[in-house]
Amino acid sequence: MATVAFIGLGVMGYPMAGHLKTKGGHELRVYNRTAEKARKWADEFGGTACETPADAAKGADFVFTCVGNDDDLRAVTLAPGGVLHGMSEGAILIDNTTASAEVARELAKACSDKGCGFLDAPVSGGQAGADNGVLTVMVGGDEATFEKASPVIDAYARMVGLMGPVGSGQLTKMINQICIAGLVQGLSEGIHFGKKAGLDIEKVVEVISKGAAGSWQMENRHKTMNAGKYDYGFAVDWMRKDLDIVLTEARRNGAKLPVTALVDQFYADVQAMGGNRWDTSSLLARLEK
Repeated sequence: MATVAFIGLGVMGYPMAGHLKTKGGHELRVYNRTAEKARKWADEFGGTACETPADAAKGADFVFTCVGNDDDLRAVTLAPGGVLHGMSEGAILIDNTTASAEVARELAKACSDKGCGFLDAPVSGGQAGADNGVLTVMVGGDEATFEKASPVIDAYARMVGLMGPVGSGQLTKMINQICIAGLVQGLSEGIHFGKKAGLDIEKVVEVISKGAAGSWQMENRHKTMNAGKYDYGFAVDWMRKDLDIVLTEARRNGAKLPVTALVDQFYADVQAMGGNRWDTSSLLARLEK
């Protein structure tokens, strides 16, 4: 059993921290910007709610962060009251935020200067994956730090992979989002075409999902998409945040991402329709407006 701090109890972090307590058996110290949520978590799972990230990190062997973006991450790590002001030498910071590779390298240096380890470890699997403790975790960092941390990460994951040095986890997550963006647009167009052609979408998907067109998105989202329901997963606002990270990195490394850039603009159209909090499958709503 380890002493673990968890910073950020949103839709992902709340259940992830819960699995670290219940499945991992660790002692948990938690912080959330809305203090009431931290107190609620502590009442539910039996951990300790702390007033600042630094307070949560004091005495912790492992410190997890799962917040919104680069700026949020710097605020809970580097700023006054951040975890780096509370961590002890030898502790390991594991960041589950989907953020830039640049901020991952920045945090790795800050941790190294303090004698601490660092892993960038963004996750995939959505809220359902977090609730069920079956997330895929893409990790960047050195092998020795990964070997120490991976048994702890296992509490909320079904797959944990070391992808390379610091930043590699974030770069892998960018590829994940690139693939999802194009796939969801293709699925949306297929369903839209099928409706216009007068076909029974359920029958169509029953057949094509067993062939080369099959995907997780098709299997898990076609029914809700066909019904025009878009409150079953990762929000459009967050996808646009992720795609902005992707396209910024592509400009830096020279990668050509024409489809990703186009789908990003399609998501902007969904936002203009008021779909900021709709899930990413709402690309279909844009076609049907």
